[in-house]
Amino acid sequence: MIDEKGFRLNVGIIIAGDDGRVFWGRRVGNRDAWQFPQGGMMPGETPEETLFRELEEEVGLREEHVEIIASTEGWLTYRLPRRFLRRPRNKPHCIGQRQKWFLLRLTASEESIDLFASESPEFKAWRWVNYWYPIRKVVHFKRGVYARALRELAPALKKEVGTLASGRAADPARTGGSNDA
Repeated sequence: MIDEKGFRLNVGIIIAGDDGRVFWGRRVGNRDAWQFPQGGMMPGETPEETLFRELEEEVGLREEHVEIIASTEGWLTYRLPRRFLRRPRNKPHCIGQRQKWFLLRLTASEESIDLFASESPEFKAWRWVNYWYPIRKVVHFKRGVYARALRELAPALKKEVGTLASGRAADPARTGGSNDA
């Protein structure tokens, strides 16, 4: 769904473990592109319905595997760089994404994560990283949205986890199962 201003409606998904670190996925097809799970809304879907559909499609987790801790109050928007803009025929022109972000706590074991649950996997590897790590590592045009989402959702995670791992560097040696490259 693309809104009247040209933004694709989308949800962003941050999955936190018990220690406050978050799921960080390596995209299929790109050599070193990492991001949080995200996905576009379908006509008639609520953001929560999109969240659970995308969660299952992208990481193999179902509603019973997670708990919603918080969501952004409003929608966060970013524009795509010119080189990514395409003008499809007979469709609205997409200039970026408008996202509702959700912070989830993984309540199942991490073995429940299955990147290859769908026929078209989005990720080929994943790992747990420090909560703030993605801001520095995501593709440049998404950094502002990531920073706003993480800042807004941090108090809820801090309350949930007890202490938020702020400022510590991510530990790339701790990886998620056999799916990490």
